[in-house]
Amino acid sequence: MASYVTIEDWRDVEDGYVTDVTIRQTEAEKYPSGWDYALHLGEVGGEALLRYDNAHERTKGHERHIRGSTETIQFPGMLTLYERFKREAEAMSPVPWEWPE
Repeated sequence: MASYVTIEDWRDVEDGYVTDVTIRQTEAEKYPSGWDYALHLGEVGGEALLRYDNAHERTKGHERHIRGSTETIQFPGMLTLYERFKREAEAMSPVPWEWPE
């Protein structure tokens, strides 16, 4: 069984918006990048506005979902991708998110 080390795992709900972040390092063959992640911004009870994930990394690669459309992206590294997600989430929602350090 592959091991996982949780780096971030939290959820925040503010003013009708939700952020949900899971980042784990792993040695699982399913994740050749060494990361299992899902970075989500959405409306509470509504659609996903922005999501980065690699749920099917072996077959689909790394994906960016934005308002119903999906694109395959190059994986720039976990820290760079997380910073990109935070910038985009702040630009897409009126919530002044307080990101954990």
